[in-house]
Amino acid sequence: MEKPKDKKDVMELVKKHDVKFIRLWFTDIHGQLKSFAIPVEELEYAFDEGMGFDGSSIKGFARIDESDMIARPDPTTFVILPWRPKEKAVARMFCDIYEPDGSPYKGDPRYILKVNLEKAKQKGFTFYLGPELEYFYFKSDRNSDTLDEGGYFDYPMDAAEDLRRDTILALESMGIKVEYSHHEVAHSQHEIDLRYEDALTMADIVMTHRVIVKEIAKQYNVYATFMPKPIFGQNGSGMHTHQSLFEGDKNAFFDPKDQYFLSDTAKKYIAGLLTHIKEITLVLNQWVNSYKRLVLGYEAPVYICWARRNRSTLVRVPLYKPGKEKATRIELRSPDPACNPYLAFACMLQAGLKGVEKGYQLPEPIEMDVYHLSEEDRKKYNIDCLPGSLIEAIEYAEKSELLRETLGNHIFEQLIISKRVEWDDYRIRIHPYEIERYLPIL
Repeated sequence: MEKPKDKKDVMELVKKHDVKFIRLWFTDIHGQLKSFAIPVEELEYAFDEGMGFDGSSIKGFARIDESDMIARPDPTTFVILPWRPKEKAVARMFCDIYEPDGSPYKGDPRYILKVNLEKAKQKGFTFYLGPELEYFYFKSDRNSDTLDEGGYFDYPMDAAEDLRRDTILALESMGIKVEYSHHEVAHSQHEIDLRYEDALTMADIVMTHRVIVKEIAKQYNVYATFMPKPIFGQNGSGMHTHQSLFEGDKNAFFDPKDQYFLSDTAKKYIAGLLTHIKEITLVLNQWVNSYKRLVLGYEAPVYICWARRNRSTLVRVPLYKPGKEKATRIELRSPDPACNPYLAFACMLQAGLKGVEKGYQLPEPIEMDVYHLSEEDRKKYNIDCLPGSLIEAIEYAEKSELLRETLGNHIFEQLIISKRVEWDDYRIRIHPYEIERYLPIL
């Protein structure tokens, strides 16, 4: 389907494809998708006036005494949902959220990303990303019973080949380009990698990707989850995020004369990520469960360093291929697929740009298996660690001027409050481990 540019294009597509309902999508501060449907007869009104809703019922949005919000659909995001009937079809558009007076709502994650992309644009940069989303298929949402015992790139033992195929076909029908897909390391774990796009488009795509994976799984009577660590003793799910800055058509990260083919901008950008990663980890890994993945022994990055081919480091620089200057990029390996992509991308960008702006110096790469370095060796190479729990991440985030500047006061404060509530709820509960470990002996 052709990509619409404006309201007029959408109105024509609605008639052409017999669209009856429009789902309007947006996210709360945690990146949980919110949606409501309008009949096609209300579409023109939605474009002109926006659709009102109660913001006090959305996590991190307005208080009850200032609850009125307006959702305005973005016509460039109009697509038909492939899992819905073709007759009287259902389409969706992402929305931007506004105050009743017409000003952008500062609690809207999509708006926050736009603000940060505008800051980059003023410096001459366009931000591109290509994330790799890992996830699991289980027999239900009540337990972690797997569909197979396959491993990395396994084929005969891959029970979800058709599932992934149909998911990719659905993604492509919505204009989303897929690079490749495969079975991942853990049992019943999978990955579908997305071709790079500009940051706002990619954040919308990540939200759409998560919905499609779940919807197609539902058709096969299985459950798909982006929970970072659903199975004890096996790898968790990450969202390795490839990123680059462009100046017009030129990749600002590429330098043909550098031994790593990295420009000064790229090196300072990496240094910015390494310097500020602790402060932004709360956004990249926002759940209690996220920190069950960020542990030694399961391929997740724990140590703050960078390298080229070394996948044990936090930041990896894929090897340069001659003639592929535009593909020069860096890969941040710590985010997980349960994050809010709008806020996560904004934080990555601003951490990197801070390094560029302040001229941070990049340390030497660590081209060795960091997992097996002794504590003494890590001190020798000045290798620090990511936060080890949600509460540690909260404590780093609370003190971060960069994070407050990136998210704005409203989302910054609401995020800290909500995550402290989550941590308190988790820590006061009695977990199965405690019953199993302590009850028989104490």
